[in-house]
Formats: sequence, C-alpha cells, structure tokens
Amino acid sequence: MNHNTTAPPERVLIVGRSPSVLVEAVEMLRTKGYSADATNRFDQVLDDYDVTDLDVLVFGGMVPPDTKQYLRQEISRRNPRVTFVQGLAGIAGLIAAQVEAIASGDAPDSVEIIYEAGDRTVQLTLRKPGHVTVEAFWATSFRPPEPTSTAMQIFDGDLTTGFHIIALPGHVPYEASFAAVTVDDVVRVFTIGAMPAAVLRMVPTSASDQRLPEIRKVTTSSDDQR
Repeated sequence: MNHNTTAPPERVLIVGRSPSVLVEAVEMLRTKGYSADATNRFDQVLDDYDVTDLDVLVFGGMVPPDTKQYLRQEISRRNPRVTFVQGLAGIAGLIAAQVEAIASGDAPDSVEIIYEAGDRTVQLTLRKPGHVTVEAFWATSFRPPEPTSTAMQIFDGDLTTGFHIIALPGHVPYEASFAAVTVDDVVRVFTIGAMPAAVLRMVPTSASDQRLPEIRKVTTSSDDQR
C-alpha cells in the first residue's frame, strides 16, 4: 500500500457513510492541498466520479464487503495505479491522517517511528533533528449515522538527533483510539485501541443489508473547491 511521492496525491475520494464525517474530512484534505471528494452513494460512485485519475480511494468501515469488492475490481480495471485505503474509524482527522501517511511514502533512513502498545508510547529514532507532532483521536459515540469523536495534540515541537519516547496520557481510551505521528514530512498512523465488537457487528454484511438507518446523501464535487 505504499504510495511513493514527494507531493500530495492529486485526487482523493472517500467512500463512506456518515455525512458529517465525509464533509469534514474533505474540508480538511482540501485545506492541506489535496483535491478531495466524498460520497455515501455507494451505487453511484462510478457514475458520479471519473475514477481514471484517482490516486487514493478511502473506504469507510460501514461500506458493505461486496460493495468494496466490486468497486475495487472496477476501479482497478480502469485505473491500476489507484491506492485503496481501509479507513480505521469514522473520524475525519484520522481519515485525513491516513491519506497523508500514504502520500508521505516510505520513511527515509533518517527516521524510525514505532508505537509500543505495551506501555502506550511513541518511540522515535532520529538521525537528524526534526519537527515532531503526535495527535490522538478517539470515538466518543458510535450511534449511526453520525458518530462523534474528539482529538488531542499530545506533542508538537522540535527534537534533537537520538532516541525519544513520547507517552500517551492516561485519558486516551483503550478502545476506538488512534494516533498520528508526524516527523517533518513523514506521517504514520497507529491503532491504540481497537473498535468495540459491538460496533463491528453494525457493519452491513452486503449491499442489501438494511440494518442501519437512512442517511442524508452526500456527493461532493471538486468543482466546489476554492
């Protein structure tokens, strides 16, 4: 899933469910310089968007498996170079960070970024000084179709060459939580606490599975981007 590039991908499409998360994620990515769109009209993706020049497509967690498989096959056939990303949670900032992680490509030899789950620390080895940020994201409500979340900046500063440990504060939950670590232009995303089993059971098993409530339709257009 590596996407080696020195500039943000030209086009990003998010296929997910929650209207507010989709709109917020698009706004964040556009602010960062991406040409981003999002939709929750799963059966209209190939009609509403030209997928031949997509760089990254992000799937939300509530997209049915057969829908994802069909879109993967059809989009890959039309555009073999697209990178597919499975979104970790319905959190706009987290989705944006996952896109940035793909765009940043492989980490250079000058930096190593590790998350140590045992003691919940970010461990960095810097072979040259760098600017580091660590941000945590976690869900605060799982009620469909509009889950809620929050974010917290844990660290933002310059670090010297060497080994550094940044501990996550205790109030970052042990479930449905994630961290984005940035060292200069390199971004990595880690799962801190997995999604609860009850949330995973909400995922529709197929396109015909109607267990989730109706949602407001969202189909953004890059023509609206300023």
